[in-house]
Amino acid sequence: MPTSNAARLLLADDDPNALAAYVLFFDAHGYATRTTGNGADALAEYFAWLPDAVVLDIQMPGMDGRAVAREIRRLQSAPLPLLVAVTALTSPSEQAESFRSGFDHHFVKPADLPAVLAAISARVRPGATDDS
Repeated sequence: MPTSNAARLLLADDDPNALAAYVLFFDAHGYATRTTGNGADALAEYFAWLPDAVVLDIQMPGMDGRAVAREIRRLQSAPLPLLVAVTALTSPSEQAESFRSGFDHHFVKPADLPAVLAAISARVRPGATDDS
């Protein structure tokens, strides 16, 4: 269960079933989560809430996850959030493009959520945020 000072994790995916699974998993590991179903809403929610980490699908309608990552990197000053892609895109060139867009990690769906958690918790621990 997240606490009042839980680390913030924004989750964006156009698949509502994936979002529901992510929320159950990350909430159970102590993260405060918010979700969006598209890139434009993810970008707006990011700047309204300033989460510690953002998990983005890449292939979303309208603004894709890479565009969101580029905008966050372009507009956000320190501290920079951890950006994690969780996507169906598998090729090495697609992974390289994710990193060029500003992602710190690129996981392929169906993602191994404990591996995603390990990548996030290596930099953003639950309860690590000082304000709510």
